[in-house]
Amino acid sequence: MQNNFVKKRANELYLLDTNVENVFISEYMVGAPAEYVKVYLFALMYASAGHYMDNDTIAKQLSMADEDILKAWSYWEAIGVIEKHFEDPKDKFNYGIEFINLKELLYGKQTKKSKENKSNKDIQNKLVDIDVKEMYSSIEKITGRLLGGKEPMSILSWIEDFGADPEMIVYAYTYCKNTRKKDAPNYVGTVVKEWAEKNLKTKEDIEVYLQEIDNKHYLYKRVMRALGFNRNATEQEKHLMDSWFGEMEYKLDKVLEACNKTSGISNPNINYVHKILKNWREDSGAGNSGSSEKTGGSKSVKAGSVLRYYDMIREKAEAEAAERRQQIYDQLPEIKQIDEEVRDLGMKLSRVMVSGADNAKEQLGRFRIKIDALGEEKAFKLTENNFPMDYMEIRYKCDKCKDTGTNDMGERCSCFNERLSEAEIWQNSSKKI
Repeated sequence: MQNNFVKKRANELYLLDTNVENVFISEYMVGAPAEYVKVYLFALMYASAGHYMDNDTIAKQLSMADEDILKAWSYWEAIGVIEKHFEDPKDKFNYGIEFINLKELLYGKQTKKSKENKSNKDIQNKLVDIDVKEMYSSIEKITGRLLGGKEPMSILSWIEDFGADPEMIVYAYTYCKNTRKKDAPNYVGTVVKEWAEKNLKTKEDIEVYLQEIDNKHYLYKRVMRALGFNRNATEQEKHLMDSWFGEMEYKLDKVLEACNKTSGISNPNINYVHKILKNWREDSGAGNSGSSEKTGGSKSVKAGSVLRYYDMIREKAEAEAAERRQQIYDQLPEIKQIDEEVRDLGMKLSRVMVSGADNAKEQLGRFRIKIDALGEEKAFKLTENNFPMDYMEIRYKCDKCKDTGTNDMGERCSCFNERLSEAEIWQNSSKKI
């Protein structure tokens, strides 16, 4: 008599188990950034069950930025626990992930390891050709602050992951700092990724693109905000708005005046504004006559004034921080030496993280211990000399938006109304001088 023994398999993903090799936990996980471990384990769960998963979904599920997911895979690739498979070698953003059998890697065939060593040499050779210190120095001049933490490593990852040139990265910092009034690494990284995906290589290519796209994007967002919409415009809505600023030759203040006319209707929309502007054009034959003087009133004056006020208070805060920093450097030269040493260590740390050196884990540990020790020494010396630990930091009026008026989502910051009142007083006092 023959018996068949069958165990029913669970179909629901969350009822299954994921096998994580002990060698990963003991040898690789301990020294890895926590966010990167989350990415590895989450994707491994789907891969083990044979379920489809992509980077965009991982980013949403883990509440992480897209570029951080790419950095995680580059990190795991650099230390040899996964391998990227590109359908198109020229496309640096789309690839499959193969999880390496770590026991085989350590005790079996070494084919994967030899490939990884070759990849690491390519990365190292590429970094040798780049004057990293000069690039970092240029960025520090643009931002007015010393690079620290994970930022140097993030910058190098843009070169590896996005194929970005140092010139493009420096220009991205200039653009984000001067035009967008933001220089946070995640924000700049998003811009670099966008330019790389559009194959923008030279400064001239980028400037042409920005002239065509950035102005339109601002106009779209400004109109949608005026109508009370917290979403991006649809293609049809963009088409209508293009006609207002293009063939109808309306200026923004007149369009915003038309948007204000929707306050009395229950369902404000782009089509309603389009009818208003079209009727105005047919009645007057020109959409702009007298618009800037007669429309907007004091509100338009306040809107323009508050943006200039934001610029003024932000520049003032940054200048005051620079003065305090110089004061500390003059009185306590050892603090300047500490800052310079921390910056140099940060550069070395970021290069080690992408080098894939055999003793990378040991080097990273030593660097981090020394950076932490220098931070404690700096804090001790400041407090010992009766200075607060944050004395050299920039003191913004609003920590949420860093005195730009817009938060990280591109929305108006909650401090805007308060700054609006201050701006009116500031504007009136300026006129009296």
